[in-house]
Amino acid sequence: MTQPITPEEAVALLNADGTSMYQLFHHANETRLKHRGNTVNLCGIVNAKSGMCTEDCKFCAQSAHNDVKNVSCYQLMNAETIVEKAKVSEQNHAVRFGIVTSGLAVDTEEEIQSLEKSVSSIQNQLAVKPCASLGNVSRDTLIRLKAAGLTRYHCNLETARSYYPESGTTRPWEDAVHTIEAAKSVGLAVCCGGLFGLGESVEQRVELLSQIRDLDVDSVPLNFFYPVEGTRVNIDTPLSALECLKIVAVARLMLPTKEIRVCGGREFNLGDLQSWTLICGADGLMVGGYLTTRGRAVENDLKMISDAGFDVQWHHGD
Repeated sequence: MTQPITPEEAVALLNADGTSMYQLFHHANETRLKHRGNTVNLCGIVNAKSGMCTEDCKFCAQSAHNDVKNVSCYQLMNAETIVEKAKVSEQNHAVRFGIVTSGLAVDTEEEIQSLEKSVSSIQNQLAVKPCASLGNVSRDTLIRLKAAGLTRYHCNLETARSYYPESGTTRPWEDAVHTIEAAKSVGLAVCCGGLFGLGESVEQRVELLSQIRDLDVDSVPLNFFYPVEGTRVNIDTPLSALECLKIVAVARLMLPTKEIRVCGGREFNLGDLQSWTLICGADGLMVGGYLTTRGRAVENDLKMISDAGFDVQWHHGD
């Protein structure tokens, strides 16, 4: 088994350039192929409850504390609509489909019952696996959703604990950790990652990846900040494509056996180098759009994967 790199090594690699940077990419690719094979698994999501969020995350277009125009605001979609969205993701070759809601947590009985119906219908009718990102829900809610057929729960740390006060103040950073631990305790797989490019230091990027590693989750989604007018993240320039690729490669080397999935912001930050995320260690992609921003045509992603010499995972397994 490949020995994970240390935080000190990770910081040095994130600062690499020239020949050292390309050696990093090569090493990450070898590690990916050894532990994850040559396949890429795709996931899709639905913004099942949008906007009106009372949390003050500076980076989020759905926060009521930001002044983002034209953000859709609506209550929880009904089960029938969510299942239809899941069918589209399945047609897009996704193996997982995430039901995502805005707000601190889904907590009303009416919403929980509706989500149970959505999850059960997806599990019973489709090949795509149902996942959910519903905020800091209770352990009892997680038990109910698992009984309905939920296979994986998603909860991001967002950013390093030391940088978190710069990104939001209304929810303690530890709340996400407690939710992740609760999901694991009831037998759910867990997806936990973060958002890079908020103004954090290189050391804080490694800190976040170390904190994710300590939680021993199954899947690690990497998001890159997409500057939406009206959010309150003040950065001079977005992450460059090469910075993003180094983050992907270091994540692979810090978490050699885990699923590393590239999600939001890849089109904006990586441009023509999106396929390099696979060569740099990622084995998963989110396709078909994000919460408040559009992705690109799925057929373009499928061609990109094929052109890079990788295969798309089909609907099987967990």
